[in-house]
Amino acid sequence: MKRLTILGATGSIGESTLDVVARHPDRYAVTALAANGNVEKLAAQCERFRPRYAALADANAAHRLERALKDKGVETEVLGGPESLERVACAAETDAVMAAIVGAAGLPSTIAAARAGKDILLANKEALVVSGSLFLSALAQGGGRLLPIDSEHSAVFQSLPRGFTCGRAGEAGRAGVRRILLTASGGPFRSTPLERLAAVTPDEACAHPNWVMGRKISVDSATMMNKGLEVIEAYWLFGAPREALEIVIHPQSVVHSMVEYLDGSVMAQLGQPDMRTPIACALAWPERIEAGVPPIDFTALAKLEFGTVDAARFPCVRLAYEALERGGTAPAILNAANEVAVEQFLAGRLAFPGIARVNENVLARIAVEPLDSLDTAWRADLAAREAAREEASRLGPPAR
Repeated sequence: MKRLTILGATGSIGESTLDVVARHPDRYAVTALAANGNVEKLAAQCERFRPRYAALADANAAHRLERALKDKGVETEVLGGPESLERVACAAETDAVMAAIVGAAGLPSTIAAARAGKDILLANKEALVVSGSLFLSALAQGGGRLLPIDSEHSAVFQSLPRGFTCGRAGEAGRAGVRRILLTASGGPFRSTPLERLAAVTPDEACAHPNWVMGRKISVDSATMMNKGLEVIEAYWLFGAPREALEIVIHPQSVVHSMVEYLDGSVMAQLGQPDMRTPIACALAWPERIEAGVPPIDFTALAKLEFGTVDAARFPCVRLAYEALERGGTAPAILNAANEVAVEQFLAGRLAFPGIARVNENVLARIAVEPLDSLDTAWRADLAAREAAREEASRLGPPAR
């Protein structure tokens, strides 16, 4: 029986994880559920799964959850405040942690779990984007395993030799890998005329053609910043050099990523665009379990298309490669700037093309330092956020 803590339980990854868990009550038990402040949804999850702990980063929300569970007769212990997420991530009763809190907010609890020796099921890409070598040092210190949840990284992992260990420098080269090809749908604006992008709305940006995701990650998909950040994450996950990491546009989202080997072979992982597949893969690895995902009907597939990334349409991809090349705190700066820029866009205070402009201006503005500690990463993060708010204010809202 594997015991799980789910960080970000009320988000889309958290809900999909619980769906897979519910299909295998003989294999998995939920030790803790954690979220930011969604009392109603977390209360319903606690009533169904009866975890030992429930944690909410919002302390006031935690008090409301405690009252709600008491009324339902649920004996789950409720913890409140940001530090409560770290506590449940390190709980002695937990074997593995699903790290699915969106953004830099998920970093402290994920690193704490790594130091505590938990297996990390990593859906929070910022753990590697922001802290890179620091996170991998914490993982080595704890001795747990790192298993990717992003569909693209899971696809790469599944296409690598059995026994491949994530988080080791040079590991891809030792496995005979020539290239890692991350596929991208291109999002909702893959063929939208460039001159119309300034007028797109948040709802249009969040209408992903293939995947059901939260609003922030949906916007990142529309700008393809998510893919740029995935390149940085893949660098740390698979120990591959920058020049071996490529992005390929694949609108159908059937091929989730590919690995090309030195002998010319290409291994690809295919499947429905359903996050329960990579979640089930990580939960049971190296075994396979039922995830509730329907099979692909290959006879119904008209075609599989592949193309290159349009640099003019997706400037955020170039910025991510630049941040990876510069190293140090550059990825943390870019990630923080992007979080603020997306927030401003969703609030109607910034035009869609302004997201990339804010990111580029902040990356040029903030000095990059060596990443020698988490404090250094946090300082870069805070400075980038302040600069991004200034840049977004200067650029102003979209013209209507």
